[in-house]
Amino acid sequence: MKKFHLLLFLLFSFVSNSQTFVGDHERFPVFEECQRIDFDREESCFINTFKKKVIQEFQVPEVVLQDKFKGELVVLFEVDREGNFGVIYVDAPYQELKEEVKRVFTTLPKIDPATYNSRAINMHFRMPLRVPLDQNSWEEVTVERLESSDKPSLQKAVNEYDSIKTLQITNRRASSEINIPLSHELYSRFDDEVNRVGTNFHSASKPFVYSEVQPYYDFEAENEKLFKQTDSWLGRKLWNEHLFRFQGEDYWFTVDFGLDVQVGKDFESDLDVTYNNTRAAIFQGGLGEKFNFYSVVYENQGRFADYYNRYAESIKPGTEGAAIIPGRGIAKGFMGQAYDYPVAEGYLSFSPSKFFNLQFGHGKNFIGDGYRSLLLSDNASPYPFFKLNTTFWKIKYTNTWMSLRDVRPEVTGEDSYRTKFMANHYLSYNVTKRLNIGFFESVMWENDNNRGFDLNYLNPIIFYRAIEFSTGAQAGNAIIGLTGKFKWSDQFLTYGQWLIDEFSSVDVFGGEGSWKNKHGFQVGAKYFNAFNVPELYLQLEYNQVRPYTYSHNTITLNYGHTNQSMAHFWGANFKEVVGIARYKKGRMYGSFKGIYGKRGFDYNTPGDMANYGGNIYRVEEDRPFESAEIGQGNTVNSFFAETELGYIVNPVTNLKFFGSFIYRNFDAKTNTPAVFDNSTYWLNIGLRTDIFNWYYDY
Repeated sequence: MKKFHLLLFLLFSFVSNSQTFVGDHERFPVFEECQRIDFDREESCFINTFKKKVIQEFQVPEVVLQDKFKGELVVLFEVDREGNFGVIYVDAPYQELKEEVKRVFTTLPKIDPATYNSRAINMHFRMPLRVPLDQNSWEEVTVERLESSDKPSLQKAVNEYDSIKTLQITNRRASSEINIPLSHELYSRFDDEVNRVGTNFHSASKPFVYSEVQPYYDFEAENEKLFKQTDSWLGRKLWNEHLFRFQGEDYWFTVDFGLDVQVGKDFESDLDVTYNNTRAAIFQGGLGEKFNFYSVVYENQGRFADYYNRYAESIKPGTEGAAIIPGRGIAKGFMGQAYDYPVAEGYLSFSPSKFFNLQFGHGKNFIGDGYRSLLLSDNASPYPFFKLNTTFWKIKYTNTWMSLRDVRPEVTGEDSYRTKFMANHYLSYNVTKRLNIGFFESVMWENDNNRGFDLNYLNPIIFYRAIEFSTGAQAGNAIIGLTGKFKWSDQFLTYGQWLIDEFSSVDVFGGEGSWKNKHGFQVGAKYFNAFNVPELYLQLEYNQVRPYTYSHNTITLNYGHTNQSMAHFWGANFKEVVGIARYKKGRMYGSFKGIYGKRGFDYNTPGDMANYGGNIYRVEEDRPFESAEIGQGNTVNSFFAETELGYIVNPVTNLKFFGSFIYRNFDAKTNTPAVFDNSTYWLNIGLRTDIFNWYYDY
């Protein structure tokens, strides 16, 4: 009986202890100096040893001493599962202080990590530090432990909704896989940085993502240089920040309200004013480090200078709509003399590894180093696309698959626009630290015989011209091109493109006479910090494209989308010289653009309906003769000049207040109803969120 009672007692004791056992205590990271310290003193030993190492190593930057700055900086840091120290965020008024904190942390040794239930965990801390350092007494320097997300807790699960709070905001976009908006002015700010001699950057495949430019150009630091000192919520949102932003441990997003509000006057028009009224909602963010998203919805109404309105109406769709606003989309009439044109763009961006980035969305792409591109430009309306960027060694390889539309009445059926598809690939290779060469190939095909998206063109490493030949000579329209860039110095580079449409060696190399010699080329130069003036950017570019380039005998297989060229804005049959100057100082900026061109138009009169090769949407059989030369047909000499002065209101959203003046002169050999002598003097002022390129130089 006694043995039974003893057994019962032992069993009861075991059950009681098993019910109250909570495992090992959480343990702090351990410096080598603290290895033999009692458990109860581990926390204080870690904190005191850490403070000692940081304060002994920290050196206040010279600029901070010169400014006699007195204040406080706050450091959020962690000790990870491997025992490495890492800076999460530094809140400091000087970039130099931030850099010094990061330097100090690189001197800290690897230590034993924190543990919970004998399992290594990340542990986060917060440390405020006063400057000058002699304002800190040893006791006043605190290191505060932050709750670790690795530690399991039932109470945490119960309160997880209330625990979702905004963390200290950092510029996650600067290191994300989000595209840098296609804005010539914005890209010119870091064009010199990515094109320094010795960099391995590939500058022709655009848009860039922030993470690939960040190593060369610190977006956060550059924006902070322009920040205004303000303590009010309205002031911060107007001058320095996103309208709304939220950041968790492994996700973030921002919401902004965009504007493009312009009012102007075309002095040669009977209309009282020109205007554009755009409101946009911009939503972007990231989930984890590899997945990002971006979306923008525009609601627009506008009326432009007469020449621009005429062009917009000349490319209007066949079944509905009053016009197509170039680069934006189909428009319906608004209040009799204006247009209403909604636009939406967006994409998902995912980088499964450092070598690959995949994007699926609705937007635009650009291939080239120039203002224009003869291969793929951003002057057409947005379109659905899937893109794969592969970057390794000295190579960047870009594959893009697109779904395009032909909206002309002669190809529209059952009140729906005609679908066609385009696939292209561009291989960029940095041969030396100065020389880059690239190869481009593109093919366009239509949905004939219910062909749909031809799986032959899904292969990213295939020669499209051979596939086009195997699927039928008229089954697609193939284009090939070469690009090149040479960096003479950190300040000066030259670039170029050579385009061949429907490659035939006999016609391409057989002289200039044949109309089948369909090619174009571009040469250009950029001069950064010109004449040693910081932020002065100069660019000179020459483009020419022979007649009938980009067109095809099959009515839909032209190199176009929604009645606009996917390459050069002018189509074909032209020569042009482009000169650009840009200057920026602080938030102020200015630019000048001058373009002189010789173009060949069709007459389109009862006496002459021939195709002279400028309109890429016309089939080639309508040509008047077998030979061809640039400027044939109704020759027009045109000149376009645009000056813009502006002020960057918010560098984070790129909101600008600006004024611009455009002079345009059209001098036609023969005046016809569509092409005639005219001049334009167009003045504009406005407030614009600059996240896409407006092209007025038609």
